[in-house]
Amino acid sequence: MTHPETKRPTPNGLSPSDIPRVISWNTTFKCNLRCAHCYMSSDSQVELDELSTEEGKMLIDQLSELSKPVLILSGGEPLMREDIFELAKYGTEKGLKMAMGTNGTLIDDETAKKLAESGVRSVAISMDSARPEVHDDFRGVKGAWERAIEGTKACQRNGIAVRFNTTVTQQNFNEIEDILELADSLGLLDVQLFFLVPTGRGKEVEDITPEMYEQMIEDVLVKYADHPMTVKPTCAPQFMRIADQLGQDTSRWTRGCIAGMSYGRVYPQGDVTPCPYLPIKLGNIMEQSFADIWTNSPILKQLRDFDNLKGRCGLCEYKEKCGGCRARAYGMTTEFMDACGSIHEPHELQGDFLGEEPWCTYQPKGVE
Repeated sequence: MTHPETKRPTPNGLSPSDIPRVISWNTTFKCNLRCAHCYMSSDSQVELDELSTEEGKMLIDQLSELSKPVLILSGGEPLMREDIFELAKYGTEKGLKMAMGTNGTLIDDETAKKLAESGVRSVAISMDSARPEVHDDFRGVKGAWERAIEGTKACQRNGIAVRFNTTVTQQNFNEIEDILELADSLGLLDVQLFFLVPTGRGKEVEDITPEMYEQMIEDVLVKYADHPMTVKPTCAPQFMRIADQLGQDTSRWTRGCIAGMSYGRVYPQGDVTPCPYLPIKLGNIMEQSFADIWTNSPILKQLRDFDNLKGRCGLCEYKEKCGGCRARAYGMTTEFMDACGSIHEPHELQGDFLGEEPWCTYQPKGVE
């Protein structure tokens, strides 16, 4: 079952639902923190090839030819690239909507001003606890919490919208409400709760149970249904099914898992993958255009046909709205490599990215 929108193909042959609307570019492996859950296994001493400034601009050119997506400059820590403001400005000039994902610790008023002048209009700052000592322990550097809060305020003073990205683990599960209250007290209008995917150092972090996932998603959807601050579960596509069961309007969201559809990732070396947590190489922008990769990848064609889903996901009446986390399905059926550069070639795949979502408790109708 392919998308209903395939009846209205776009000029490049993609259905409207498969036009890239958000691309996350891991601009660098380098990072000034040592986060326990990092899917990139990044650190400050990494010395691997990364797209140069001119190659980065070529990537932006390729993206702008296919669509005008939101381009999230991520990492590692993107502010460790000396040319990050130049790249952001170039993307803005090409009509892309520029955003950044950062730990926030390197942002002061001068940096925030440069970001604003380069066209960055929104910044996602990682925040994993309302308690400084817990956040610092998780991030691996003392003082990270305080500097992230100061980075948040510096962005706000310079007209940049800020949201918190919070990775939910056993360590902070019982203080998620405190984190949301912290965000609200700072005037943030958006928080995304990321549910752990087993990749990079994230394999070693103790995850919450499927039942805890389910209950937290329901609690958040109910409590923040009419709240000015938007709270969205991420890497938890079952939130679409839960919202539907609660009688909520799901039309404001496109689908639970959008990996390889409206969302994709570019690795520091130019490899394209369906999402940051699904490290399957689709192609490299130094060898073929992003449009060619996005349009013709056999892996993406499999992902976009929902009839290919297996197990409970394939039998589920919510497979078009939810689809299950493809990265978690893959990660739970293979051993992810921990070192940077651990992109899996399609002919080497050991896991099953089309398998059922292992962290979903729902039993589809008619299935025993």
